[in-house]
Amino acid sequence: MSAEASIYLNGKILTMDDTGARASAVGVVGEKIVAVGTADQVRQSLPGGAREIDLHGKTMIPAFIDPHGHFPDPGFISLFRVNLSSPPLGGCRRLDHVFGKLRKKAGETPAGEWIMGVSFDHTAMEERRFPTRAELDAVSSTHPIWVIHASGHSGAANSMALERQGVTHTSEDPVGGRFLRDTDSGELNGVIEGLSAMGPLSDTHFLIDEERFHLGFEATRKEYLGQGVTFAQNSWAPLDMLRLFAAEARRGDPGIDLMILPTADTEPHLSNGSLDLDWPDNPHIRLGPRKLFSDGAFQMQTALLSEPYFKPANENYGICGLPYVEQHVLNAEVKKLHDLGYQIHTHANGDTGADMFLDALELALKANPRSDHRHTIIHGQVLREDQLDRMARLGVTVSFFSAHIYYWGDRHFDTFLGPERARRISPAKSAAQRGIRFTIHNDAAVTPTRPLHLVSCAVNRLTASGMVLGEDQKISAEQALRAHTIDAAWQVFLEHERGSIEPGKLAEFAVLSGDPIADPDGIAEMYVEETIRRGKTVYTAELCTAI
Repeated sequence: MSAEASIYLNGKILTMDDTGARASAVGVVGEKIVAVGTADQVRQSLPGGAREIDLHGKTMIPAFIDPHGHFPDPGFISLFRVNLSSPPLGGCRRLDHVFGKLRKKAGETPAGEWIMGVSFDHTAMEERRFPTRAELDAVSSTHPIWVIHASGHSGAANSMALERQGVTHTSEDPVGGRFLRDTDSGELNGVIEGLSAMGPLSDTHFLIDEERFHLGFEATRKEYLGQGVTFAQNSWAPLDMLRLFAAEARRGDPGIDLMILPTADTEPHLSNGSLDLDWPDNPHIRLGPRKLFSDGAFQMQTALLSEPYFKPANENYGICGLPYVEQHVLNAEVKKLHDLGYQIHTHANGDTGADMFLDALELALKANPRSDHRHTIIHGQVLREDQLDRMARLGVTVSFFSAHIYYWGDRHFDTFLGPERARRISPAKSAAQRGIRFTIHNDAAVTPTRPLHLVSCAVNRLTASGMVLGEDQKISAEQALRAHTIDAAWQVFLEHERGSIEPGKLAEFAVLSGDPIADPDGIAEMYVEETIRRGKTVYTAELCTAI
């Protein structure tokens, strides 16, 4: 049986190829693009009887590629957890709003079972603080309660949750983390900072079994397809998470393609087969770069900076942030992964956090030169000009968390970084001027997967209050679209198969309600009208559904 042939015509087709070409038609046979050009040119390249689909002048682009996120965490939030997000995402403005939602969930949950609140942001609360252990005990003393911060780098627990995790008043702070205490009594106040201190509480799959994983997977897939995303990423997969993805891979085609980033501690055991993991051969769910951390998050002021925070909140612990790892350990981990031949993605929010990774990488490259490695700094929110020069020299790429401009830009300006540094967060223009190929991301579920809004963040740099944060770091709509399509494919060595509309590549497209290049000021109001995956429509806004 021959593959179905289709021609999409009468559209504004932004190919995102190397030349930035525009076209009015594209021909597809089965899963692949076979021709791009005018309607007549494409018709000549396809067999007779090809189905013709009129785009009615609408804009078609390559489907979006998620360069950094935590699929399927958004589904876990919508199905199993208590969403405590603040404006502009949710309604929690005060701690009594938080307690009310947690109390309602506790009333619906059998005693002894966990209550998990997510997307909490203390910097958006009127009280500007976390709930205390005593306050969460007052919500329920018969349920373990864990409230994790929107950044994923901290949280607050009640007494039962601390007991379940074995955290006591004698627990010592690990490297890269801390158990906060009452200043008068010295007793634990319930707040835990840093991934090392949080332990299993930091895992996005905490309390998730195989059945819940599948349900969350399905919900997240539908959300992503509705936003024009056909290739997603889970960028922090320890062994237990790898097993859950393996179970999903055994089901067959999951309806969306995925790249999974194993944590660095799985190597070299993952590579030599000594892990207890049966990884299926499924082309839709593949392993990608290995993942490391050097520092924390801005909201917790644990991102590691070379200069103090504008309004330090952690004077007892350090006013420049917190390293998540000792330099000699990071050096060894980078060298191990580099020598094994893997690409490395390293979370580094602060500029000193980035220096830690660049120092480690320079040592690894000196001992073992490797061209076109595409090692990547994730977030890189306050990269300095000299660091960008160094990255260009070392061949390092970066994925910017440009959504921070909108969601936390005002607090960067007045609290975290101050006006001067805040205007330079996610310095995409400076990277482009050096020829550094970069991507942009939402880091879902830290911020929701909304590619067009993300593109607007990079292009218009508007905060939630409407302030332009860094006029001189704005990039063009085409640059931002490339950062979320072809450059995102390139960043993980997949530019040969996806990311642009060219013959031989996968037929994966998003049809938009407007033209971002013609109307950059209106990008945030645009939406995806249709998503095509491997030559088949998988979402239409008209039906408001994803298959």
